[in-house]
Amino acid sequence: MHRVRFAGMNLRDRVALNIQDLRRARGLSQEALAHQANVSRGHMGRLENSKFAASLDLLERIARALNVDPEELFARR
Repeated sequence: MHRVRFAGMNLRDRVALNIQDLRRARGLSQEALAHQANVSRGHMGRLENSKFAASLDLLERIARALNVDPEELFARR
């Protein structure tokens, strides 16, 4: 499912969408990314669906697992 992007997107939604896009671009499942970031798959799913706001520590682990700078998770695309 592809979500519509808009300029007024809140930060949590933007981060969630960026994580999902970056994960898919690398061919990773939620389970694989969750494992690499040391979090449960359910937790990762809630994060990607904007049901949960991640801590900075978790965002740093996710960025490391995706091999991107943490700033990429916040970028407008």
